[in-house]
Amino acid sequence: MSMNKNVPKRKLRIRILFAFIAFASLLCLLGVRLVFLQIFQGEDLQKRALEQQTRDSLVASHRGAIYDRNHKKLAQSSTAYTITANPNEIHKAKKDIDVTATKLAAVLEMDATDITELLKKETNHVTIKRRIEDDMATAVRELELTGVYLQEDAKRYYPYGNFASHILGFVGVDNQGLGGIEKVYDDQLKGVPGRVIALKNALDTDMPFKQEQHIDPEDGTNVVLTIDEVIQHFAEKHLETAYHEEKVQAGASAIVTDVQTGEVLAMVTKPDFDLNDPFTLPVETEAELSAISNEDERLQARSAALEKMWRNKAVTDSYEPGSCYKIITGCMALEEGLITPETPFFCSGSKTVENRSISCSHHEGHGAQTFADAVKNSCNPAFIEVGLLVGKDKFKEYHKAFGFMDITNFDLPGEAKGIFYADQNYNIVELATASFGQGPVVTPLQLVSAVGAIANGGKLMQPYLVKELLDDEGNVVQKTEPTVVRQVISQRTSEQMCAMLENTVANGTGQNAYIKGYRVAGKTGTSEKLPRGNGKYISSFIAFAPANDPKVACLVVLDEPSNGQYYGGAIAAPVVAKILEDTLRYMGIEPQYTEEEKENLDVLVPNVKGLSRNNAAKNLTNEDLNYKIVGNGETIKTQTPVAGSMLSAGSVVILYTEDDAFQMVTVPDVTNLSLSEAQARLSQARLNMNVTGAGATGNSSNLIVADGQSPPAGTQVQEGTVIEVTFKYLDVD
Repeated sequence: MSMNKNVPKRKLRIRILFAFIAFASLLCLLGVRLVFLQIFQGEDLQKRALEQQTRDSLVASHRGAIYDRNHKKLAQSSTAYTITANPNEIHKAKKDIDVTATKLAAVLEMDATDITELLKKETNHVTIKRRIEDDMATAVRELELTGVYLQEDAKRYYPYGNFASHILGFVGVDNQGLGGIEKVYDDQLKGVPGRVIALKNALDTDMPFKQEQHIDPEDGTNVVLTIDEVIQHFAEKHLETAYHEEKVQAGASAIVTDVQTGEVLAMVTKPDFDLNDPFTLPVETEAELSAISNEDERLQARSAALEKMWRNKAVTDSYEPGSCYKIITGCMALEEGLITPETPFFCSGSKTVENRSISCSHHEGHGAQTFADAVKNSCNPAFIEVGLLVGKDKFKEYHKAFGFMDITNFDLPGEAKGIFYADQNYNIVELATASFGQGPVVTPLQLVSAVGAIANGGKLMQPYLVKELLDDEGNVVQKTEPTVVRQVISQRTSEQMCAMLENTVANGTGQNAYIKGYRVAGKTGTSEKLPRGNGKYISSFIAFAPANDPKVACLVVLDEPSNGQYYGGAIAAPVVAKILEDTLRYMGIEPQYTEEEKENLDVLVPNVKGLSRNNAAKNLTNEDLNYKIVGNGETIKTQTPVAGSMLSAGSVVILYTEDDAFQMVTVPDVTNLSLSEAQARLSQARLNMNVTGAGATGNSSNLIVADGQSPPAGTQVQEGTVIEVTFKYLDVD
């Protein structure tokens, strides 16, 4: 009986034991699971929990500004807003997405269908529209739409539009730099984004108390360029004019540098583009693309067109420099003591090297001449002889020393290397043609740097574009100092070449770069593009001034001019002259007039309004000006030209003693006339002439003719008006 009583107790104990074991096993499993979750998955689960419980959004930092050397702002960032939405939140709140889309579309000036498609997505985040202005953001905020958010953003703005577009570059949709300085200095400019962390409830909507944690963004570092905004404007204006007038097919470039430091004061490529709208192509290009039926081909063509538009020819394109390279060849021989400026040469019109006859641009030949004459005349045969004197090895050694076989490590992306002959292809004929700039290719940046070394006493300076980096308080974070790469030639060789190049502009093939009162040294350049005989040329001119104390150098390259003329001395030299004249005056460099120039200086027209006839006449006569009085009154009421105008001595000022006594005349056409012929024709029409360009030398040679006039022929103007006539020297290469 007692045994029967113990059976249930034993069974109960067994059940309890099994239950204990079961619970213990479960606890062990839970422990193991807890350890697994805590140790192995803890970090991931914590992250996912935070994502469920909070809305974490970035606050864009403001990119640093980009300034010119005088702290004029060229690129800046302003506060904008990006409209985002949480489709899942809108769905859980049972809001009508069509109504939400319609309201947003009306404010954001978008298609409601596009917004609806975004709101249909099963996601916690979509971007509706980026970088909207304050007024539009306020309108969205006032709609109070569930699941729609305004996220603070930054918008990049370029105050001058197309200005310096290939230097500055631009930014993409995420404010990342995509070209130029914006790309190269992206890490410094972009700063560190901030964050806003907001709590969310179980419905995935923001908590009503809107407890938010703000982490402020850190704005980017400011970049100060070596560019001078005023000089950049000069270069852009004059290159733009030449680009259109000469109908340049493959683009144009210009560079202005400080020859003493290597600083780039201006760098221009034409055509350019609007930095505030960098993905919009010219209308004619868009028309060509729309004609491509295949979508993939059209997209590829569009991408190629954009890359071409953004391409900075001054840095990324290489070309045969033509006669500009003769400066380098001459310095090689002078430095090696193989020639002097007085060394005699003879040009018969061609030079035979091995089995090849190489012509001079002056086909009848220059005859007997010194080396200085050969520079002035840009004589190919003479420079072939000079190159042969230097020899293959020394020539290549100097070519490399001047920096033509390496990149300059410039601040902009995509810099090209120069190209020289491979040793197995470098023979005597190649040496001969290289001596006058045919064969090896260089970049505009390399050439202007090399010529800068010749101007500054022989020091090859590293060109640079970024002057310094500044923090928000104006403290200098990083500063660029001028760097001498190497001494290439001696001071004596530099001075000799400077003098010969000055003579080239004053009396030789570079006369179209002449600037009255300024001593300009320069050299023409014309090269035929490959394949030879295709009728396509690159026209260039390089100069520096003042020749006796060089400050700035300027190079202009016109790729495939198609308006009839292609010699660099004819169409590139006048552009260099205009850029340099504006730049030198802006820099406050005083003119140095020769005795001949002093005799031909313009006279400032005095103000004689209100004076008697006799006193007005006396004042004008004292200034070496003639006069003509119109009317019977005793007092001068008006005058033409107005006071402050500049006239050459002997010009006529028309004095009016009565109101409405003006006499109108028709401006005659003086283009293609010599200086004396143009003067006579304008005088006959009772008009005055202001001479610019090569004619300002006072040279009356038939090789100097009028190339343009303003106002144009046929215009009705007052008698005595000053007609500006630009003259061009014809004997150029």
